[in-house]
Amino acid sequence: MAEQDDARVPVLMYHAVAADPNDATRALSVTPEAFAEQLAAIADRGLTPVGTAELAAAWRSGRPLPRRPVLITFDDGYEGVHRHALPALAKHGFPATLFVSTGWLRGPYEIGDAPDTMLDWDQVRELAAAGVEIGGHSHTHPQLDQLGEERLRFELIHCKEIVSDQLGTVPASFAYPYGYSDRRVRRAVRETGYAQALAVGNGLARRAQGPYALRRVTVRRRTGPEEFARLIEGRAIARTFAGDRALTKGYAVLRRTRQARGRVLGAGA
Repeated sequence: MAEQDDARVPVLMYHAVAADPNDATRALSVTPEAFAEQLAAIADRGLTPVGTAELAAAWRSGRPLPRRPVLITFDDGYEGVHRHALPALAKHGFPATLFVSTGWLRGPYEIGDAPDTMLDWDQVRELAAAGVEIGGHSHTHPQLDQLGEERLRFELIHCKEIVSDQLGTVPASFAYPYGYSDRRVRRAVRETGYAQALAVGNGLARRAQGPYALRRVTVRRRTGPEEFARLIEGRAIARTFAGDRALTKGYAVLRRTRQARGRVLGAGA
């Protein structure tokens, strides 16, 4: 059990997989060629991809993890996950998790402000049939910790209900839009019925983080082969994301100030 408690697992966070994404998604995209090479690197190093629900269930129950586990996750629901990522995953027989913002997907619940070309529900069903775990990522992709209670619950529940209706299965996993959460948001996610949730944090996931604050590392367009090797091997993570963490800390102060101002204004209304 001690080895299980100390395990540090790289959870890779992808967004778009596209040769020519638009400006809004370019920085957080990877090319189809880079994605294929990254999966080959995972296979060559003998890592074992697992699903989000599988990892969390193992940590919750104390069951042993497979040898050298790694998670492959996608946020938002970009069309290239079906067009480019699915064939590459199938080639290696790798599982993955896709977290969908239901209001961004093409179809009956579309709200019309998606940042790029998104999946439709037929494609999501094909991904699920191929073994990709489908999780929730809210309905409209807001910063959940900035929302009032009623809107927060709507974002979580509406997303869960839509996924359940479209796929016939209840999503077990959730990913926080932008990675933002606080104690109130995590409690709401748990009470909505999600069994686990992923943040960002740009660090390795550990059992001690708890099932509703598991960390991920960001894979983006500028992630080269050497950096990717460090990510999946869990080396020099802090140094790799030092700049991101400095920016995150500064923005966190600004966001807390906005939250406090919002509470004051609300009290005076």
